[in-house]
Amino acid sequence: MNKNIPHLWIALNSVKGLGPVKIKALLEKYGTAEAAFERLSEELPALAGNNPAVDKKALLEQARKQIDWARELGVRVLTLADQDYPPQLKEIYAPPPVLYIKGSCEVFKKHSIAIVGTRRYTSYGKSVTITLVKELAQKRLVIVSGLAQGIDTIAHRTCLENKGETIAVLGCGIDTCYPKENKQLSQSIMSAGAVVSEFPMGTQPESFNFPRRNRIISGLSAGVVVIEAPVKSGSLITANYALQQGRDVFAVPGSIFSAGSMGPFNLIKDGAIPVMSAGDIIDSIQVISHSAITGPSKAFRGLEGAMKMPIELLSSSERKVYDVITESPIRIDAIAEKTGKTISEMFDLLLSLELKGFIKQVSGQQYLRV
Repeated sequence: MNKNIPHLWIALNSVKGLGPVKIKALLEKYGTAEAAFERLSEELPALAGNNPAVDKKALLEQARKQIDWARELGVRVLTLADQDYPPQLKEIYAPPPVLYIKGSCEVFKKHSIAIVGTRRYTSYGKSVTITLVKELAQKRLVIVSGLAQGIDTIAHRTCLENKGETIAVLGCGIDTCYPKENKQLSQSIMSAGAVVSEFPMGTQPESFNFPRRNRIISGLSAGVVVIEAPVKSGSLITANYALQQGRDVFAVPGSIFSAGSMGPFNLIKDGAIPVMSAGDIIDSIQVISHSAITGPSKAFRGLEGAMKMPIELLSSSERKVYDVITESPIRIDAIAEKTGKTISEMFDLLLSLELKGFIKQVSGQQYLRV
């Protein structure tokens, strides 16, 4: 039986209430996307709570439109069953079932490092980014980042200027360039690397997409380098995912008088590798990146992996939230009140717990344990 029928994967990936972890559960149970889709109606109530009846015909029609749209734009659609699916990404706990890619898939077979940081960078942060990326590109490391304003943009652009290859991971559909001013940069990346998204085409750059996007940035990389990030930064979410995925985390020291130095400072306190030069990064990732590219590491799970990580590996904030959630649905505002967290903090924590397979979202922004 054909395990890779793209429109069936896209259809599964479009079902409200499902996500990477739950789709992986269906694939483990039934073996193929085709078999999982056939049994979707009977499985959905247990996986997604009180979900309305699924319209398979409409899902398939929309999926075929996505494929036609991708073909028109020269976008390749990869699924977890595809041989060209990035091998490093299969190692993470919640690999995207479907990837939309424009550019070369060969770039995923090479050693890569993620460079992330604040949008509000200083001249110091810009200088450090240019220096590190130039050296890394000259060593033929692929640079992975998120195409955001600031450090991400500097990293991508510097890599291209030094004839390197780079991967941009989007928090929107691959048909949309965000931010708009990076349209030309995005096109240049497609010619010297790849632009990647897990979101269906037509998806707008909503704020809640970006924390989810960040696990792909770290998942594609042997390590993550954080350059200037305030204490509440998406870059630190990427670093946290890297730790959970068994990747190295690097941080660039900065001025104690700069808010952008606080994130890296805290990472270094918690055990991140301080970076003074590209050599600090290269020396640490040689073995890691080699094992990730040449064959499955001990952490490799593929489609047969464990559904969730050991509870002991949850952060203290994640564990605090998890302890409040039970087998009965509880609203996000009630969780926030019980844990003393803000609603914005809750979105990141709940998404992380859901991606790791500990909880699931049901109707009306309610959550319960899996």
